[in-house]
Amino acid sequence: MTFKNLDTSSAFKQLQALPASDLKLVLSPDRIKACHAYAGGGLTYHYGAMPVAQEHMKVLQQLSDELSLTGKYQALVDGKVMNTGENRLVLHHLTRGQVGKSVTADGEDKGAFYQAQLEKIKRFSDQVRSGAILGSTGKKFSTVVQIGIGGSDLGPRALYLALKGWCTSSEIELLDAQFISNVDPDDAQAVLQNLDLESTLFILVSKSGTTLETLTNRDLVFQAIAESGIRGIDPAKHMVAVTSKTSPLAASSSVLDSFFIDDYIGGRYSSTSAVGAVVLSLAFGFETFKAFLNGAHEADMLALNPKVEENAALLDALLGVYLRNVLQYPTTAILPYSQALSRFPAHLQQLDMESNGKHVNRDGQNLSYPTGPVIFGEPGTNGQHSFYQLLHQGTDIVPLQFIGFSESQYQKDVVVEGSTSQEKLNANLVAQIVAFALGKSDGNANKQFAGNRPSSLLCARQLDPKALGALLAHYENKVMFQGFVWNLNSFDQEGVQLGKVLAAKVLDGCKGDEVLKAFSELL
Repeated sequence: MTFKNLDTSSAFKQLQALPASDLKLVLSPDRIKACHAYAGGGLTYHYGAMPVAQEHMKVLQQLSDELSLTGKYQALVDGKVMNTGENRLVLHHLTRGQVGKSVTADGEDKGAFYQAQLEKIKRFSDQVRSGAILGSTGKKFSTVVQIGIGGSDLGPRALYLALKGWCTSSEIELLDAQFISNVDPDDAQAVLQNLDLESTLFILVSKSGTTLETLTNRDLVFQAIAESGIRGIDPAKHMVAVTSKTSPLAASSSVLDSFFIDDYIGGRYSSTSAVGAVVLSLAFGFETFKAFLNGAHEADMLALNPKVEENAALLDALLGVYLRNVLQYPTTAILPYSQALSRFPAHLQQLDMESNGKHVNRDGQNLSYPTGPVIFGEPGTNGQHSFYQLLHQGTDIVPLQFIGFSESQYQKDVVVEGSTSQEKLNANLVAQIVAFALGKSDGNANKQFAGNRPSSLLCARQLDPKALGALLAHYENKVMFQGFVWNLNSFDQEGVQLGKVLAAKVLDGCKGDEVLKAFSELL
């Protein structure tokens, strides 16, 4: 498998020579209807409001072929070492189904290993939800609390919030889920003070079993239980671990049970592993989680298609490269018109910026071109009353990724002035796409809108488990493909480590580092 820098690509040089399409001239009903690709799980990716013509699409296909993007994806799912920084396989796709060949590592079939963990999680979650497993004082569990940080929190939290309304509307029995992530003790206390500890099950998530922030929050939980004065409560009967088989938590007597992940699943890619499976299966039932996995697997299979215009994740990735490397836009906004996706942009911040926020290639050589964009976002219509002013009339052009659904989750609505709330929400979404693309002329410069602000839309009938799984996998695969284009290792995160090392040094008295000491004395 050959890897090369983007600036050595002949197709990329052709792409640079093409002028961007003027959306105010090319946007039409026919274009809007024609420019789409199925993304799995009922989702469709629409790109009619992107500044590209058929010439661009031909060159993007040439670029994909020249860089063997789907070939690299095939190699990844077949078990080739793609995390070069840590010399590891990258196997998060395998947690939701086999996409490539069978993969053997560490003397075991990894597909069978992940499937065995899923089956164990199903048995455990079924027993907890049915009352076959009770708390130490005999109460049925009604609340689960995930303790983890980074990928152990952002993805699972976003997905829980995304499916809560759908499960409620579908009359699925829910266990309330809470999350403790920040080492700030106020984060833990805000959750702990409102819990019935007798009916709460804690999920401790740490692959190594040594994550300082997570273990500190675990001890805050133990302290709260010890100080509760509840007769007969046993903290070990109220906590399970998601960890690796070799970690100190794997066979610890301090937990009720352990569920395993491994080094081939990066934290930000771990929501379809036990990291997300335990909390979501407990909260919503395993069948809901399984439907979510099915949506992700469908998107993964679609991502194998070498035809750019039929591969939504690949197309989204390549259009993003055009925006980033040819048009030189450094930022992308994720704008879900769904309150259920309120934390999804935060998850995508980590997924994208931790994966592709790199300045060297896979061989450690400095790159001459920009890589991953800055990601931010907020649900519509709240964002319209916050930062859309800059998006419409600011001096920088920010590409936009809208997400929308025809139907609400709760199916509870009211007609006001001839339309429902959901109709008003989607009217706002459509209006924003058109306003950004076409702008508005006015004799008053303060009321002029330049237009030509590019956007795409991912939409489906409803945000259900399959659609959510496909949405997650779409973005994971988009980030992966962009990493291949930029010749990056998208699967390590050295930028996380330096701060951890220095924080430990501060806690150890700064060890003669006067700059660290000076800042530490400010707090």
